[in-house]
Amino acid sequence: MRLNGRLSWRDLGKPRADMAHGKTVELTGFPVTILPTPTADRFLMMAEPGCCQGCVPNNPLAVVEIVAERPLKLGTGAVRVTGTLHVDADPAGWRYRILGADLAPGLSRRSVLAASPLFCLPATAMAQATDGTAVDTHSHAGNLIRASWGREGLLDIATPMKKGGLSVACLCIVADSPIVQVSSGRLRPVREPKPGELYDFSKVQFAKVHELARTQSMPIVRTAADLREARASQPSVIVTSEGADWLEGNIERVDEAYQRWHLRQLQLVHYHPNELGDIQTEPSVRSGLTDFGAEVIRRCNALGIVVDVAHGTFELVKRAVTTAAKPLLLSHTALSDRPKPWTRLITSDHARAVASTGGVVGIWPVADVAHVNSYASGIARMVDVIGVDHVGIGTDQLGLLGPSSLPSYVDLPQLAAALSSRFKPDEISRLLGGNYRRVFEACVA
Repeated sequence: MRLNGRLSWRDLGKPRADMAHGKTVELTGFPVTILPTPTADRFLMMAEPGCCQGCVPNNPLAVVEIVAERPLKLGTGAVRVTGTLHVDADPAGWRYRILGADLAPGLSRRSVLAASPLFCLPATAMAQATDGTAVDTHSHAGNLIRASWGREGLLDIATPMKKGGLSVACLCIVADSPIVQVSSGRLRPVREPKPGELYDFSKVQFAKVHELARTQSMPIVRTAADLREARASQPSVIVTSEGADWLEGNIERVDEAYQRWHLRQLQLVHYHPNELGDIQTEPSVRSGLTDFGAEVIRRCNALGIVVDVAHGTFELVKRAVTTAAKPLLLSHTALSDRPKPWTRLITSDHARAVASTGGVVGIWPVADVAHVNSYASGIARMVDVIGVDHVGIGTDQLGLLGPSSLPSYVDLPQLAAALSSRFKPDEISRLLGGNYRRVFEACVA
């Protein structure tokens, strides 16, 4: 325990907390009650928001029982309580209790803003928030990366999509997978591909996406009408490629992938500088988008394939904006007006360029604190820059090197709830899928 009497969640289970038995302490956390209620004289408190009583961890070192002499006003965010700490095993099994609790004044505005309301949304509320049309614009869910190498099998994604209310996932192959590895804390190309190597491996990966869709009874979206019919009760797949390295300079392979594999979303570049343009994480060598990259954009527009400029430099995006006849997508990133070298984040001007085409920027759940509230905050920051009609979600599920603020599609209702403190239901519907659907319908017949 700190000398000023403030108890930290990191203190629990350690001697400094146990030695505070019988002393007055102060603790800030998130109240959880059996049923939603504005006041309570007995409740549990956790370090992070929970969505319901069922979310309380079965860990006596992560929960404190609060007992007050009168009902306390709980609100929907963090509270700071003060009272006498008791360290023992109460009948309910909690090791730590604060008795004679009362609310302490002075909870900072920053703490309140960080404490978005987070309640369980029943299926009807989730449907209202998303119109049943939520879309993840960028995902490797189903263990596609490792399964394509034969290292592990495919995982069930249809079930968590149904439970979470996600109707469509843009499932990605990784075009440069054979030649990139983690180096110096980031993914980098370790060699140049052999002729035909990436093209051959793309066919293995595309086949794996089709296998996942077939074995899990997930329709493959080929037309705008297919997307309009897609619902979470029977989730669908949009076949997507992260990087176009498998083209190897051959424009006719765009048509081949469109026909054979039903490719409907193509990300131009990834971690290997290819024939289409420069990437954010390596030195620029092509002055942005190449002539071949521009040709690919025009071919995608003509066929009906969404063009994704994620991983591309700002110079690439600026030429893509002047080349494209249809809205652009930047499927997975976050906002930073002070980007570090080799960052995957983008500036406000970068985001505005994509939005100027009528396009969408997908926000990914990467944050210092892997919690759904941080994800909602990242979405809100981008909305402040380019407007609610140009932001979506791109979770990069099972493609992140670090922890995710949305590790499962089952958690999507929690994200909708966190967004509800800032956005109206129709705006949440647009953010979680409606905006992407508009782009898809503009690009795909």
